[in-house]
This record gives sequence, structure tokens and C-alpha cells, in this order.
Amino acid sequence: MRASALLLIAALCPLCRAADAPDAAAAPDPEIRDMVEAVSSERIQRSVYVLTSFKTRNTLSDPLSSGDGIGGAASWIRAEFERVSKEAGGRLRVDLDTFEQPPAPPRVPSPVSITNIVATLPGTDPDPAARVLVVSGHYDSMNSNILDVTGAAPGADDDASGVAAVLEMAHVLSRHKFAATIVFMAVAGEEQGLYGSAHWARQAREREADIEAMLDNDIIGSSRAEDGTIDRGTVRLFAQGVPPVAAPSEDLLALLRNGGENDTPPRELARAIREIAAAYVPSLKVRVVFRADRYMRGGDHLPFLERGYPAVRFTEPAEDFHRQHQDVREEKGVTYGDTPDHVDFGYVAQVARVNLASLAVLARAPAPPKGVQMEAVLLENDTTLRWEKASDPGVAGYRIVWRETTAPYWEHAMEVPAGTTRATVKGVSKDNVVFGVEAFDAAGHSSPAVFPSARRTL
Repeated sequence: MRASALLLIAALCPLCRAADAPDAAAAPDPEIRDMVEAVSSERIQRSVYVLTSFKTRNTLSDPLSSGDGIGGAASWIRAEFERVSKEAGGRLRVDLDTFEQPPAPPRVPSPVSITNIVATLPGTDPDPAARVLVVSGHYDSMNSNILDVTGAAPGADDDASGVAAVLEMAHVLSRHKFAATIVFMAVAGEEQGLYGSAHWARQAREREADIEAMLDNDIIGSSRAEDGTIDRGTVRLFAQGVPPVAAPSEDLLALLRNGGENDTPPRELARAIREIAAAYVPSLKVRVVFRADRYMRGGDHLPFLERGYPAVRFTEPAEDFHRQHQDVREEKGVTYGDTPDHVDFGYVAQVARVNLASLAVLARAPAPPKGVQMEAVLLENDTTLRWEKASDPGVAGYRIVWRETTAPYWEHAMEVPAGTTRATVKGVSKDNVVFGVEAFDAAGHSSPAVFPSARRTL
């Protein structure tokens, strides 16, 4: 989504754009723009208030669908997804992913049944191994005591806000068609140890699902910080760099050897989301944070990262810890508790719009290029890149992007037509900058960039 002209000859001088200027993007897709505008803060508010009306959504609480614990909340979320599907002509497939979690003291003292509610919007791509995009929020909650299964735990910001955003995205997107499949999830067991998302991600890896992106929405409900300052114009997006693994894969080692430690798939995904947000929701700045998550905390994107999937986390700009994991109370004039009266529903809607636009663009864009390589054979001041020819007939061209090694975001771009599998950027040395390659369609929907490996032969 950059301002650059289609160059029919790859060796021509590339068209460069100003550094750190994703707002200089091409005109947004009118249909996606309409989807973004269709997001309703009123529907989000309703969802948050219904979810917080259950006394507690602690994973260990009352499992009965008619009760006021997690079972009742799960039943309501399932009914909401089914209602959304019915209104969209049955286009969502709603499933329960239920499993028995063994004891895991101290947070899971005895076996417990955990249920993820999963609504799938199938893509139009006939390939059975088609690309998948996942968006999630967790519907379980806790108060000051993780084992308190009867005390009030409204969990408005953490994380009814995320679940409400996911429900709203399903409401809007289910009325449209996309090449890639989109999965909307409300997961449980997050507060106990990310058990719900870990179970689903493990199953996805076992069936070799092609998850191109996973967007986690956790604590996106408040624009007010603990000190009272308000920021309605920023959302944080956490993106992991080098994963902390004991035995790096060959792909990871190759990335590190070539200076790509800041160009992991999660970070390329975050860059793409940031540019999409600038085009479709310019009033909300996506502040990319180059780390997996906050200190001492973790979210449902982590199990996806651990299984090699690109995953990122959205979180409000400055958290108020009086509202998180607290008994509802007042002490010395200070109120505690995660109640809905502290949620900024207009802000949640803005975050939902960024998520929705990102899902819509990526689900309509071609898959990221495969086999991206940079020729590292000759000593020269030009840079030549290669990639595999795409099987997707919707690919209109490829975009070579680059930036200074110290720059966080893409600064320059050169486009080449579909059918190109080798292109040279004249006068730009691979020794001095970082390169990537994107694929785009005729409407301008672009994939995340792919960092090239080094090719040692011509």
C-alpha cells in the first residue's frame, strides 16, 4: 500500500517515497472502506455489557450453559456467532472446540473442560490447503484470586473488549467474500495459562494449516491510563523478533546470518498492519512494539508464535492496573475492578476497525511470495532478487521494498509486473539496506513482505 509506479523494466531507476510515510498509500478499496465504516460501537457496547453480566467467567467456574459462570458466557457467545451467521445467509460455520485440560497446579488444581468458540468464514480459494487468517479474544476472566470461581469477575477490559471486537468483525465481514479463510475465535483458559489458544494452535499445526496471520485482541477497551491521561489515538501492536528457542531452525539461522533479526514474519505482519491502518483508519496510530508481549504478561498469540505462525497482539496504549485482575471494591477513595463503566466503546470500535481492515486486505491480497532470495555471488553495488512464480492468477505484480538497516519501516519501493521472477535494483547495495518482496493484486491489496535468504549461485 505504497505510492509507487509500476515499472515494466526492473532495471529502471526505482521510484522512492519519503521515509516512514505509510500514509502515502494508494486509495483504499471502497468496499473495505465501507466495511470499516460499518463497525458499530453500539453493538460492541452491548456485547461487553452482556459478557460482564455473568457474575464470573473464570475458567474453573460454573460450566452450565444456563448458569452465571463461564458456561453461560460460552453459550451466549455461541448463540451470537450463530445469529450473525444466520443474518449473513449461513456463511459462518460455528464450532465448539472442547477439550479436557489435565491438572496444572496452581492455576488448574483439578481437571477442567475448556471450550473455544470458533466461527469460520470459508474463503473462495478452492485449494483445500488454502490460507487462513485468525483473529481472537479470550472470554474467561479473573479477579484478585485466580481460584475464586464464585466471586465477581466482570472482566470488561480484560477481555470482554477483545471478544466484543471479534464478534463485531464477524458481523461485518461475514457479509463479504474473501479469497482466504477467516477464523473468529473466543477462547478460554487464557488466565490459567493460555490453554485454549494453545490447544487450537497445536491442532492447527498438526493438520498443517497455512495460518498466514494471527491477530490477538487482549485489553483493548480503555483509552485512559492509570494516571488519568487519555489517548484515544494510539493502539499498541506487539510483534516478536527472534524467537527464544533452544535449537533454532535452519530457516531462522539463515535469517540471522543475513541480518534479518528485525524481519521475522511477525514483524513483517506488523509492518503490513501499520500501513493498512494508516490507509483505512488514519485517526488511530498503530504503535508497533518490537517485542512479543509486555513484561510479566502473555497473550493468546504466544502459542501461535511457538508453533511458527506469524502472530501479533493488540493492546491499549497505557493500562490501568487498578482495573485488571482485581476484586471489585473501593479503598481509600480508589476504585478497583474491571467493570464496563470504565470501557471506552468508541475506542474499542477503532481498534476493531484496524483489525477488520487488516483482515480484509490480507484475505484479498495474494499470498506472500515464496522462495524469495537475494543473489550474493558477485561483488557489486546493485541488488538482484529472485522468487518463485506465483500459482495465483490474481497476482498483478511484485513490489521490492527496502529501508536503511536502522529504520523500522519500509522507506522505498519498486514494482515489477506479474510473471517476473528476477529483478535488479540499480544503485542500491544489499550491503547497506534491508530488502523484502511483496505480492499485490490489481486492486492494490498487498501481502506482507518476505525477507530474502542469500543465494550463493547464479
